[in-house]
Amino acid sequence: MTVRVDFAFGAPDRLRMACEVVRKQYDKGRRLVIYCSDADLLERFDTLLWGFEATAFIPHVHADDPLAEQTPIWLSNRGVDPSSFPSAAWLMNLDEQCPPDAARYERILEIVSQDEPSVMAARERWRQYKALGYNLRAHDVSHRT
Repeated sequence: MTVRVDFAFGAPDRLRMACEVVRKQYDKGRRLVIYCSDADLLERFDTLLWGFEATAFIPHVHADDPLAEQTPIWLSNRGVDPSSFPSAAWLMNLDEQCPPDAARYERILEIVSQDEPSVMAARERWRQYKALGYNLRAHDVSHRT
């Protein structure tokens, strides 16, 4: 299995766009792990995910929560074995580094903002994924609001 990595470049608001992607995948019945080693950023994302849209409800918990097994979206600041899910999961990486255990996922989603540090970190992740032989795809999302 070759891991596919989708980079969405040029996001006007990275966390908001990540919420929209999570909602879209949840609506499709997809299970996701959202990874970020920065616990504060992960908590900001958690809060935003609860209220980014008045009518959206996206059930999510931290991966170590007792309700995790029944919840389709997991947040984690540590690596999570995708086989922990009752069915296959994708990974959304909100970290500046490549996620741990990336090779264990079928698909990885990367959201990249327009600021220079985010772009430079994403380019480095791109190089690392490419060196691992992953199937890379780039998507320009700068025109989305």
